[in-house]
Amino acid sequence: MEHPAGPADDFAADHAHAVPQQDSEAYPNPARIVIASRESRLAMWQAEHVRDRLSSLYPSTQVDILGMTTRGDQILDRPLAKVGGKGLFVKELETALLEGRADLAVHSMKDVPMQLSDEFALVATLERETPQDAFVSSRYASLDELPPGGVVGTSSLRREAQLRAHYPYLAVSSLRGNLDTRLRKLDEGQYDAIILAAAGLKRLGLGERIRALLPVELSLPAAGQGALGIEALSSRPDVAAWLSPLVCPQSDACVRAERAVSRALAGSCEVPLAAYCVIDGGALWLRARVAMPDGSRIAAAEARGNVARPEALAAQCVQALLDDGAQAILDALGT
Repeated sequence: MEHPAGPADDFAADHAHAVPQQDSEAYPNPARIVIASRESRLAMWQAEHVRDRLSSLYPSTQVDILGMTTRGDQILDRPLAKVGGKGLFVKELETALLEGRADLAVHSMKDVPMQLSDEFALVATLERETPQDAFVSSRYASLDELPPGGVVGTSSLRREAQLRAHYPYLAVSSLRGNLDTRLRKLDEGQYDAIILAAAGLKRLGLGERIRALLPVELSLPAAGQGALGIEALSSRPDVAAWLSPLVCPQSDACVRAERAVSRALAGSCEVPLAAYCVIDGGALWLRARVAMPDGSRIAAAEARGNVARPEALAAQCVQALLDDGAQAILDALGT
């Protein structure tokens, strides 16, 4: 494999084609806004949340949701990494933007591909919900209580690698489907426990299903986990202006740093990669890991830096990961 692009080369890709931050007063309030969304219960909650926020901002505007089924929702019998990755969850929504059937699309940021086509831009990152992974089980209170051979379900190579590194005696099994489907499979006894994003459970009022939040030291979250992102055409400065009041600057800075790490290291569903950033003492604190799927090797790094320069901080963290052996892992994975 070739060495990844220089850490600074593609870090601004989320914003390279982004619409410049607009003064919302420069554009008249729209008569109608259409939001494209996947039709899963969680995706619809997210779209409805954005709809309600926009309706509060623009009471005279009609805000509608265009529900769609994506290929990622349809293909459930194979691991996501084997059928095209996270892009399967956004392609149909992007088509609706291009065809003018929708003005914006709402995504879980962890599902947004790290490279966007020139036509599209992420125009808003909303305030983040709990970013950690959640342990969910009907029989056990924590991973430590699971017996040898206990079956843990997850759809994520990132989670699987970290689980195998810390609990090599557990059996990690693939788990696909929307949130309700995954919980049903657990309740049917197909798994002893499952690992899910805490944010989705909390947003749907299912926080009581969380038996424990996994410490980030054990399971470092995925880039963008817990954050909602809004995508629009890069040729639509009006949409960026309408959305600007919803932007959370702190969440935006953290997610930009995380996505920059993942982008530089060819982060995808085929690479167990974690990146998690918080604001600590007025500075960004970024942690990242790259692992072999079986957890046998993990490269880890962290860096602290200026909140105004998340991409520069990501470059430092990427270099530290490479120094800790990330390149050898990427080579072994053939990415």
